[in-house]
Amino acid sequence: MTGLPGTPRCVLFDLDGTLVDTAPDLAYAANQVRAEAGLPPLPPARYRPVASAGARGLLKVGLDLAPEHPDYAARRESFLAHYRAHLARESRLFDGMDAALTAFERGGLAWGIVTNKPQWLTEPLLAQLGLAARAAVAIGQMEGVAPKPAPDALLLACRRAGVAPGDCVYVGDDRRDVVAARAAGMPVIAAAWGYLGEGEDVADWQADAICETPAELQALCLPARAARA
Repeated sequence: MTGLPGTPRCVLFDLDGTLVDTAPDLAYAANQVRAEAGLPPLPPARYRPVASAGARGLLKVGLDLAPEHPDYAARRESFLAHYRAHLARESRLFDGMDAALTAFERGGLAWGIVTNKPQWLTEPLLAQLGLAARAAVAIGQMEGVAPKPAPDALLLACRRAGVAPGDCVYVGDDRRDVVAARAAGMPVIAAAWGYLGEGEDVADWQADAICETPAELQALCLPARAARA
């Protein structure tokens, strides 16, 4: 953990692998598609490194299918249907994250979500986890808004939250999160607790800071509160 250029007014999170551990339910959905193909389930740990890559990453691991394969579209639809039906079967906030969010709320620091997960999946997941009413803003992938690594969704979140990009900080577990934040003119923190891909070194992303735990993130974004603790 290093430092930020200033104290943020709003913390924006990536969703999968940063705010919420969704890998178990993504793996469950991928294994349901394998079952439809007559294949046995894979261990959830096999899917974890690609959980931030959505259907594309999970179907590559689960069935070795790339988007150009003729069966990909049908398998993707099946995967999404299974996932939609089991969004919060095992998905939970990462350990220590609820305490960090509570500290932000008590300290007057707004927080929200910017994710490449489709909006039609993001909204029900947050509702089922009891997070929808707590977030100042929640932007998922939607028509007309370019996904990360483009900065569009981050800038939209700032407008909706009424906060300038430079007064926010973005927290993510993928290189594209750093690229998107830089393009938006926003400080960025790498979440080292997330779904880092095989061979990835978070230090190579050149984020403003790296946090190993949500507790470190809390201390970094609320330094005055940390000093009083």
